Amino acid sequence: MKKIAFIGVGKMGKPMVKNLIKLGFDVHIFARSIMKVYDVINNGARYHSTINDCVKDCEVIITMVGFPKDVEEVYFATGKILDSAQEGTYIIDMTTTSPSLAKMIHEEGSRRGLHVLDAPVTGGVKGAKEAALSIMVGGDEDDYRACLPLFRALGTNINYMGEAGMGQQTKLANQIIIAGTLAGVCEGLTYAKAKGLDMSRFLRAVSTGGADSKQLESAGPKILDRDFTPGFTVKHFVKDMLLAVDEANKESLNLDVLVTVLSHFKKLEEDFFADNGTQVLIKYYGG
Repeated sequence: MKKIAFIGVGKMGKPMVKNLIKLGFDVHIFARSIMKVYDVINNGARYHSTINDCVKDCEVIITMVGFPKDVEEVYFATGKILDSAQEGTYIIDMTTTSPSLAKMIHEEGSRRGLHVLDAPVTGGVKGAKEAALSIMVGGDEDDYRACLPLFRALGTNINYMGEAGMGQQTKLANQIIIAGTLAGVCEGLTYAKAKGLDMSRFLRAVSTGGADSKQLESAGPKILDRDFTPGFTVKHFVKDMLLAVDEANKESLNLDVLVTVLSHFKKLEEDFFADNGTQVLIKYYGG
């Protein structure tokens, strides 16, 4: 599997494409604007102005787009991926989207003789740049094994989670954990500041104990520096939490922390922080 079509060359997609090229994959890309992808073209990616041309004759098609509506568009619209992919092609959606949509793509793709996997990731832009993403895969296990060399070019923690849609279910559970942890980090920092603690010393003091976490490690210093550059944006986190709430409601689960944190982020989105990094949650607390 050397010839790959990559749809969705944004903040996450660009470094992923570059890592694939470094390892010798022949990567073909589609983007609505060629101006935004000159850097990956200069790295060796082959640009196509239509999805149909991009995916033609490729052995693998990877999608990394923004929202479920974008996933539906690139897969199901006339002349897009499902219409254009040749029988036997491996299709990997790495967008975080709904498990039910992942199942729909798998069912329709399988009917057309395609090998479909849902493989959302976590690790943010930093993980994408370092080829250190965590990848959670749903679909047929034989297809997962066939794509392992490709996954290993993009990540370091790669796990098969079960049938179609289970990669997405894993990612949503991951986002639920992040929501509560990040809120805890922001509340702890808010409390420490209100009590007059030296904030840099506070971070050092709690960074190796039970309060330590990836969220504290990544968001803590940025919050102190007032750096709200996105590794992962508010608008995409809101999307993920909405998907998680929808799935939780199907099981009548009471996930109060998730619902509360979602309301905080919705407020931030309304206040024009949609494109900031998730660490901007500190502003909800007046920070």
